[in-house]
Amino acid sequence: MQDFITITDDLGREVTIPFPPKRILSTVPSTTEFLFDLGLEGKIISRTRFCKYPKGKIEKLPNIGGPKDLYLDKIRLLDPDLILANKEENNKTQIEALMEEFPVYVCKVGNFEEALQNILNTGKITGSETKAFEIANQIRAGFAKIPKIDQPLKVLYLIWKNPYMTVGTDTFINSLLEKCGLLNIISDTEKRYPKLSPEEIQDLHPDVVLLSSEPFPFSASHQSEIQKLLPNAKIELVDGEMFSWYESHLLKASNYLTELIHKLIKNS
Repeated sequence: MQDFITITDDLGREVTIPFPPKRILSTVPSTTEFLFDLGLEGKIISRTRFCKYPKGKIEKLPNIGGPKDLYLDKIRLLDPDLILANKEENNKTQIEALMEEFPVYVCKVGNFEEALQNILNTGKITGSETKAFEIANQIRAGFAKIPKIDQPLKVLYLIWKNPYMTVGTDTFINSLLEKCGLLNIISDTEKRYPKLSPEEIQDLHPDVVLLSSEPFPFSASHQSEIQKLLPNAKIELVDGEMFSWYESHLLKASNYLTELIHKLIKNS
């Protein structure tokens, strides 16, 4: 006889899930990677087209489309007993449609502490609680070792071009900037991803500009463009995954961010 658990997701919905779930479908690349790190390889039944890790394994899974344009008919054929989704990264209409047919757990991760709690929650509902605690503890220990900057640097973190877009204070990326002792020069608490003109960027006078590799793939040519706008600022290309993937990828992020801080301190 199948057991079930009922848990409240981050939208406040009660979700009843077969326990432990045997056919798990992730709609977010970072979550797919995390499921593998939890040791659930035999239970992961799909990938999005943006899933990258673990290399050599992820490619063998059926492609269910992108987080915001899922192939719903294909998902129905896969018949998951648990779907993991994210409030910000997925299309609300599509996820609500799936909720009518399958157990869907939706997370909402806005800062570092919420990321750790989501790791524990995911471990609980997938029957891998012990491994989830281990990962969360390792992440916390790694981030505790990130060096502190005595004089916080004012940072502009860009995620898009044409128009330029940055991150406000109510974002997970902002939370990681704070963990590094970096001061987000954007203090907007209402707009999560404000748009900026080149003139507005110049008026901000940041000490550092971080150009993310995702969702827009900033490159060296864009770095030169921003340097012309801000000749006195330090312009760095950064791995967006290290700032925005909020599960087990954080195990890698602490070392990456430590190296970035050392580089910024050295060149400031």
